[in-house]
Amino acid sequence: MSVSLCKSVLITGSSRGIGLQLVKELAKSSNRPPTIIATARNPTSSTDLQELSKTYPGVHIVTLDVESQQSISSALEEVQSIVGNNGLNCLINNAAIGFSMDINAITPEAMMKTFQVNSVTPLFVTKAFLPLLQTAAAQSTGMGIHRAAVINISSILGSITCNWGEAANLKSYAYRTSKAALNMVTRCLAADLGSDGILCMSLHPGWVKTDMGGPQAPLTVEESVSGMLSVLSHLTDKDHGGFKDYRGDNLPW
Repeated sequence: MSVSLCKSVLITGSSRGIGLQLVKELAKSSNRPPTIIATARNPTSSTDLQELSKTYPGVHIVTLDVESQQSISSALEEVQSIVGNNGLNCLINNAAIGFSMDINAITPEAMMKTFQVNSVTPLFVTKAFLPLLQTAAAQSTGMGIHRAAVINISSILGSITCNWGEAANLKSYAYRTSKAALNMVTRCLAADLGSDGILCMSLHPGWVKTDMGGPQAPLTVEESVSGMLSVLSHLTDKDHGGFKDYRGDNLPW
């Protein structure tokens, strides 16, 4: 299967890192979706994103602050005008924040801020764009990005099973907890939206050299995103409600 079977994709948090690279690789692909919608809180600050929209047809930049319901509503109207009666095939909830905080450094404010951005906003962005996903789903059969899909960019750090032994050495109370909560959001969405033909899954991009991942991370953003797009292009009903990494391996909750 090819990503070209997906007519439209929307990516949150596209101004840098994994989100920007997703837009870049999709835009440059010979098997690309005709409509690529890159959203960011302040897209004018990303010269790379602006250049992509000028260079490649079908790349649309939409302002979206995922923490603002008003911004979400405005973005929805703009996206509706872009996709029209075709609806939205693939929503990638990528926007996130992360802090490495051990038990001595963690604060209630850091916990609540991280939970808000990483767990709550993907739910309400999905809820807002649900009518567009349902419109797309009604026009096809099966399950996958060719029809309608919600992809929540999660992390293996949100795996409760894996947070033990050496794997627990990275102390990040807020980030780990928020991604575990996001995984539950994914399963709740999968339970609710499966009957509409909308595939929902969590995807771990790996530990990536980004502003959040840091220079010590083993993966380049190109390696991560290339793997992620391969995984996305092969999703079927068997992956609905699942948790995979960028190599396509199933991860424990």
